[in-house]
Amino acid sequence: MNHAEYDIVVIGGGPAGLAAALEAKRQGANGVLLIERDYALGGILPQCIHDGFGLHRFGQRLSGSQYAQRYIDEVLSADIDVKLDTMVLEVTPERRVYACNERDGILEIQAGAVILAMGCRERTAANIRIFGTRPQGVMTAGAAQRYINIEGYLPGKKVVILGSGDIGLIMARRMTLEGMEVEGVYEVMPHAGGLTRNVVQCLEDFGIPLHLGTTVTRMHGKHTLQGVTVCRVDDGMNPMEGTQRYVECDLLLLAVGLIPENELSMLAGVQLDPRTRGPVLDNLYMTSVPGIFAAGNVAVVFDLVDYVSQSGEQAARGAVRYVRGELPEHPAYHDVTVQGNAAFAVPQRIRADTAGETIFFLRVKTPQRTARLTCHQGDATLASVSHAAVTPPEMITCTAGVQGSGDVLLKVE
Repeated sequence: MNHAEYDIVVIGGGPAGLAAALEAKRQGANGVLLIERDYALGGILPQCIHDGFGLHRFGQRLSGSQYAQRYIDEVLSADIDVKLDTMVLEVTPERRVYACNERDGILEIQAGAVILAMGCRERTAANIRIFGTRPQGVMTAGAAQRYINIEGYLPGKKVVILGSGDIGLIMARRMTLEGMEVEGVYEVMPHAGGLTRNVVQCLEDFGIPLHLGTTVTRMHGKHTLQGVTVCRVDDGMNPMEGTQRYVECDLLLLAVGLIPENELSMLAGVQLDPRTRGPVLDNLYMTSVPGIFAAGNVAVVFDLVDYVSQSGEQAARGAVRYVRGELPEHPAYHDVTVQGNAAFAVPQRIRADTAGETIFFLRVKTPQRTARLTCHQGDATLASVSHAAVTPPEMITCTAGVQGSGDVLLKVE
């Protein structure tokens, strides 16, 4: 077994991990190691050839691959060790990282601090329990995106898309441009799951119908997909008898949500938030395990990559402070709670010893017009932000100067 020691070990080479590694180096960390299980850095971004990335961070409309390359170039020119094709097997509460690759065999790495940046994965057909066998022709939207944009394969000719997440909407447009027929997008919720701009630019501009309150109840075909049954649902999400309709297709594309990749987090004993399905974080992005931090979509599924990079930098700054011994092991915490239409907020708690300007990320439960987001601590109102409209897919933010005492309340009314 090969042994090594680093100040900072970053797990995941996507936008959060790249930003975290760079910021840790800028903050003066002596040894920074970035571990990526794929053969190249960038995470999912290299297969995102559409634009719209980097508007906040760079003030430009970049493709996903262009956005990633800017960070990759900086990482490769900095004094940062990178291990590709390397799978992390375990992270212990003592910040020992066990990994393996073909070149080094088994690695045992002692980290001063660990930053978890593994991203998220797509929910599959097994997660949503559609009746039928397991025919060829059922895949997630991200998998189809990789087939078309990276591998150069068309996975089908006539497509039904289940779920209106952003990747599914973007792939509806992409497949149409490649000559595939997209019969429609079906969404079980009464509202779209992706950003409004993607509904307009990817569906409405191409005449692709969006069927709200409708789902796929059955797949047909033993070896290859022949078609699906779609059905309206009632207010309780139960299929409505008499509304079934058969749709012929050879590809069922699933865009039914994302799940943070938290297997390593759980092995490390990190407390998870049932609302975000990611770690409970403080304002330095430290988890419940001292010295283990989390950033990007492994912490909460963000809607903008700019926010992902920002969270990586925040986690890196906290990790460097931890390595330097500037943070007490057992600080006092103040809880962050939500009310009204707010579904959750990140971070979920504030360290009393590092209170100050904090950026909160929130999502709402239901679409709402003329909403106001307020941040309260005791009797004081720390921030108030008005929105013409808010929707569940679009994250909203609030910056507040949090004081050193008292719980924080965020409300959307």
